Order: sequence, then C-alpha cells, then structure tokens
Amino acid sequence: MKKQVDKVNQNPPAPGLDTASGAVGDVFDAIHAIMHLYRSQQFRAFAGGAHELTHMESKVLRFFAREPGATLSDLVAHSGRDKAQLTRLIRGLRDRGLLDASADAADRRSTRLYLSDAGQELHARLHRIGTALSEVGLAGLDEAEREQLHALLQRVRSNLAREADEG
Repeated sequence: MKKQVDKVNQNPPAPGLDTASGAVGDVFDAIHAIMHLYRSQQFRAFAGGAHELTHMESKVLRFFAREPGATLSDLVAHSGRDKAQLTRLIRGLRDRGLLDASADAADRRSTRLYLSDAGQELHARLHRIGTALSEVGLAGLDEAEREQLHALLQRVRSNLAREADEG
C-alpha cells in the first residue's frame, strides 16, 4: 500500500517554467519543499509528547546549546528577531523547564541563559532525529556529492547575505 504524501509545497511549476532547465525559482522552491518535509518529519516525532516545540523554539534551544550563558541580547543580535517576541518565547521555555537563567556575575542586570537538564535532553533528541533525517535525505549521494551540495548552498547563502548587507 502506497503512503499518501503531503502535497503542501509540492505544487507543479507555474505555466511557462521548464523544471528540467533548472529555472532559478525552481531551485528555491525545491529548497523550501525540502525544509518543509524535514521540519514536518522532525516535529512529528514530538507531536502529542510532553514537549511539543515550534520551529522557533527549537532554534532558540539550539542557540543556547551552542552558546551556553548567552543573553537575550545575544539571541536578538544572532537571529535578527524582535526582542519582545524572543522575550515571550524565552519566558515560555523557562516556564516549561527547558531553559535556566542566572544573573551575570559582572552585571547583575543581565541574565545568562542555559539549557536545563530537560532542555539538554530535548535538544539531544532533536539533534538525533535531525541527523537521522539528514541521512535519509542524503541517501545515494557519495561524500564528494555531499560536499559539493554543501559548498553550492553556502555560496547561495553568501550571495543572499551580501545582498541583504548591501540593500
């Protein structure tokens, strides 16, 4: 029996676009569709569990896993998101026991944030699921192809970042 596939973000190209030609829009549509599938499968593992997460909550946990002791201001600078939005998000993660906070020793007005034990466990689980999904997605690509794909995507990212900085 064939599994029904989620058709969201898998629409056919607009009339006049030749997908075989590698039209620019198709590249970004493919990237978007890949990330949609990746995220939906990753978060499906948490559905109905004790710690359901939004995409932004997982990004915040990942940031504090990589930058333990960082502040809200550090997160704002890193993400470019609205400070009020991130404040609410952090408050929610703290209320759920996923983030711990302590006053900065040098500046008591500043709060340092860390993953709690529960936050570390959840982040580790997210990482394991992400790694497994990455392997599924990259199946059939040899090491050279994986490196080439990564290098090409990094160039696209750099081009867009440069444009954002100039604009």
